[in-house]
Amino acid sequence: MIGLNGTTRLLKALGDETRMRILNLLSQEELSGTDLMELLNVGQSRISTHLALLKEVGLVIDRRAGRRSFYSIAPGPAAGLWERTQEENRGTPEFEADSAGLVALRERRRQSSRAYFDRVAASFGDELLPGRTWEGLARAVLQLTPRARYCDLGVGDGMLTLMLAENASLVTAVDISPEMLAQLETRARAKGIDNVETVEGDIEDLPLPDASHDVVVASQALHHAAHPEKCLAEARRILVPGGRLLVIDLLAHTEEWVRDRLQHVHLGFTETALGALVEGAGFQRTRVFRAARDPQPPHFMTLVATAVR
Repeated sequence: MIGLNGTTRLLKALGDETRMRILNLLSQEELSGTDLMELLNVGQSRISTHLALLKEVGLVIDRRAGRRSFYSIAPGPAAGLWERTQEENRGTPEFEADSAGLVALRERRRQSSRAYFDRVAASFGDELLPGRTWEGLARAVLQLTPRARYCDLGVGDGMLTLMLAENASLVTAVDISPEMLAQLETRARAKGIDNVETVEGDIEDLPLPDASHDVVVASQALHHAAHPEKCLAEARRILVPGGRLLVIDLLAHTEEWVRDRLQHVHLGFTETALGALVEGAGFQRTRVFRAARDPQPPHFMTLVATAVR
């Protein structure tokens, strides 16, 4: 129950046309004080006074979002009295005009949003956008992968290995460097990941049994292999029938410095060459495509190849 005093205050709050118009708008959508000023053509101080009174009698609640406050109808017994009042006045010219103004406000918001994206469309990839990181996108997409046995050939910094482990039954990490594997084990322990096994070995001669994995991933590994065709043949050998191959590597380039500085044996691959290597190893349903271009010079292009045993 509201009580006699509360009911009196509530009725007083409802006994004002502007406050009733505010409530009618808030019953349709959460709005800011600025929105209400625009819709009702009323100054800030008056809107603030009306909102403070409506909050005091329990008809309105607010929430903070940064520097702005947004208002909505409060649940509870006071709302019931307002709903009956609103129903009796639903078809009044004032309410209908305010509702039409709200429709126009929504359209202006939509147009403003569209104008922003139209404006930045050409340079969208260069914008600093919160949350748009390749790691975040990769983690999200990996949630769609099956819970299977993965083999990661050439672990690098181990980031991909650990991301695969989040949704895999087992990840076998193969690398020729014991130090790389030791670093991966340390990072896995720190993250509480216990489904990664490390195997020291050559990706061209895998110390793994036949048909022991469901997915083989070779991320930026083939250009380090003296004989990429042997690596792919080994990948096919350890895959179960129907197992899948994922290759991520570089499009052919002319940056010779990577041979000495980064120990690259091959300066990337053309789409045709990579596709021929994959099919030559006995894979089927091969698909090769350009995935991304590094925004920084020398603008390396990433190639992706997928196939099935």
